[in-house]
Amino acid sequence: MNLKGKDMRKLYNQLAFFLACLLPAFAFATPVDLSPLTAAVDFSSVTTAVLAIAALLMAVYVAIKGTKIVLHMVRGG
Repeated sequence: MNLKGKDMRKLYNQLAFFLACLLPAFAFATPVDLSPLTAAVDFSSVTTAVLAIAALLMAVYVAIKGTKIVLHMVRGG
């Protein structure tokens, strides 16, 4: 089956219409309850680690920026 140009567009349009017709059926489906899974996970240590890494990256950025400023002052340019 060799499809070109208009045939492909027609096929894509039909597929898009078909999927658009199916979306309301999925919208009314009952949602999955994930509260038992999320209640069992403690994110406090992860939050602390992420903040520590962010602080470390910020310190590295400040050190690099400070070094550039000092080098610019020393060179006088």
